[in-house]
Amino acid sequence: MTAITEAAPAKLNLYLHVLGRRVDGYHELDSLVAFAGVGDRLTVSLAESGPHLAITGPFAAPLRAEDPAGNLVTRAAVALAERLGRAPAVRIELEKTLPVASGIGGGSADAAACLRALARLWGVPADAPDLYEIGARLGADVPVCLAGRPAYFGGVGDELAPAPALPETHVVLVNPGVPVPTPAVFKARRGDFSAAARFAEAPATAAELAARLAQRRNDLTAPALSVAPVIATVLEALAATPGCLLPRLSGSGATCFALYATAAEAQGAAERLARPGWWVTATQLTA
Repeated sequence: MTAITEAAPAKLNLYLHVLGRRVDGYHELDSLVAFAGVGDRLTVSLAESGPHLAITGPFAAPLRAEDPAGNLVTRAAVALAERLGRAPAVRIELEKTLPVASGIGGGSADAAACLRALARLWGVPADAPDLYEIGARLGADVPVCLAGRPAYFGGVGDELAPAPALPETHVVLVNPGVPVPTPAVFKARRGDFSAAARFAEAPATAAELAARLAQRRNDLTAPALSVAPVIATVLEALAATPGCLLPRLSGSGATCFALYATAAEAQGAAERLARPGWWVTATQLTA
């Protein structure tokens, strides 16, 4: 194999409860994570030295301005190579189509895609524990992005459990063009902690899924609003679209999403929401 390509789909926290704070300062979480049919794309190939990272796409500029050695993708390649006792002599091409620092796991999904692609390139089993151990060290969302399928995650993201099957559900994602650093949102969080709220039964329809999620919440919404008040405008705009079953913030924001029963409703909502400076896309949840 000379080149391997992996998708890095957008991650959505269908609900996100903050259960408490650990002595090390990190927060215990409970979340149902699903993935959307849009995302970044990453290709790895063998090189004489490396790792060399090339970034293209509509959201490449902020990442190209940073030291590539600090990018999660580069760090993932170096960490896996060190674990395998080999040189990270690879070229990595990242097509960045998801907004940066937007609450949909962009950097984590990219790192996970890099680990999956390098595992294929270097002959590592896809379920090798090394991949998940490295992923957990890179970031809370990397392990669930490695799995790439609906899952519950707990702890600091390192505890994964199977989720019930999700019904066909269409979704619109909206980002208002404001990056929201996750640490700032957690720093702004106030109030009591929540309880875990997992459910075992598989919802039969998108409406049933939305009804169950409406009994839960994203505990980071209020602190995210204090960091980026425009999030309230996005949620209100989503809620006003015909067919919207549930509007919600994903992760720490600023990307919000809404669930719909049909592709036509989602597409119509996306067209209605289009405005300068906003990233808007209609897609659906993946199995």
